[in-house]
Amino acid sequence: MYKVDFNHPASLYFVGIGGVSMSGLAEFLAYAGFKVSGSDRTKTALTEALEKKGLTVFYGQRAENITEDIDCIILTSAIPEDNPEFIAAKAKNIPTLSRAQLLGQIMKNYQTPIAVSGTHGKTTTTSMISDILLAAGTDPTLSVGGMLKTIGGNFRIGKSGIFVAEACEYTNSFLSLFPKIGLILNIEEDHLDFFKDLADIRHSFHEFAALLPEDGCLIINGDIDAYTELVSDLPCKIITYSNNPVTSVGTPADYYPDNIEYDELGHPSFLLHGPSTPAYRISLRVPGKHNLNNAIAAAALADLLGIDRAVTARALHDFSGAGRRFEYKGTIGGVTIIDDYAHHPTEIKSTLQAAKEMPHGKLWCVFQPHTYTRTKAFMKDFAQALSLADKIVLADIFAARETDCLGISSETLQQEILSLGKECYYFPTFDEIENFLLENCINGDMLITMGAGDVHKIGENLLGI
Repeated sequence: MYKVDFNHPASLYFVGIGGVSMSGLAEFLAYAGFKVSGSDRTKTALTEALEKKGLTVFYGQRAENITEDIDCIILTSAIPEDNPEFIAAKAKNIPTLSRAQLLGQIMKNYQTPIAVSGTHGKTTTTSMISDILLAAGTDPTLSVGGMLKTIGGNFRIGKSGIFVAEACEYTNSFLSLFPKIGLILNIEEDHLDFFKDLADIRHSFHEFAALLPEDGCLIINGDIDAYTELVSDLPCKIITYSNNPVTSVGTPADYYPDNIEYDELGHPSFLLHGPSTPAYRISLRVPGKHNLNNAIAAAALADLLGIDRAVTARALHDFSGAGRRFEYKGTIGGVTIIDDYAHHPTEIKSTLQAAKEMPHGKLWCVFQPHTYTRTKAFMKDFAQALSLADKIVLADIFAARETDCLGISSETLQQEILSLGKECYYFPTFDEIENFLLENCINGDMLITMGAGDVHKIGENLLGI
């Protein structure tokens, strides 16, 4: 494996430099003195920001972009082997690193590297942790999988020994990391184009936890079924949190909430009990039970790092969400438009349940399924989760890295939803969806655009932003 020498900066080329995580790593390495360039399919706000900072970005991925002076190519799991730049790199014997391998090598330079893992909630929890660390004056380096308002982007370069990053399980990329503190927020079936089943996923999370050193610590959601199977042989310290005083195996949870209340907008407030007394109250400005759980995990980490609880409570109260996580986009004609990254049935259910707690007329959900594999594997679960909305509009499936449609389409999902007695529409283009919404959404309705693709453009087009 190619080793990045931070004492002798080299020339690195990022294939897909405009990705949220890739752009942050590119910016970090440019700051560290490396010659950084890369390519992406189209110009975006992220690529333009990189260009303004002096990085070279090519639009369109072509073999001629790969020159002899490049020392290493950085790739993500989304880049196929027939990518012309990947083929050119192999032909020129230029070494490659995955995004996760690069992130792992960066982690090694920090005294307290922290990795946040889980099937859901990584970006929000990482963002909450980031805001707490910033409020506490710890000057951390941050790598967030979304746009964080506090730092005006997705990456922050600090001067302390604390480094916080998301740890993605897809293709086992999180096994390339070197954390001292790890968080496991939840474990569910997902990415079944890579994993065999839930047992295979649990095995990978166990391997991730096993990366932690003896003097490290794992913070884990004790509501994960039989969570002790994942931690029983670990040498590091284990901290549990739960929705209840006891975990899934009946043992006392280290952290749990009490006296939970929700305001008229669905924002939770609760007493947080921890290993030391007394309990203290946390009030959030982001809705839903899932955000309550994310906040508990963040608060447990803050305690571990010795951060004053008053600072933690204030930072969590001030937290207003990460980009594309129940993000308020605007209001037009009395219709409130929200955008959310949810692309798994559990995430969809959590988001729509939170939305139902807020004042609205009809709740509209415009959903863009993400990958054929996921859509086929969770077809009935998607239908059940989306049925929490009053009216559902489906866009075409966002294929991402996939080429085989597996014999399904958004119309297949539409039929599942209609069979549940719910009102559901399908349109093949965004223009048709936007025209339909303009004709049918009325004053007081709430419209949520949802998915991991480019569905957010629908709300933005309606708002003219």
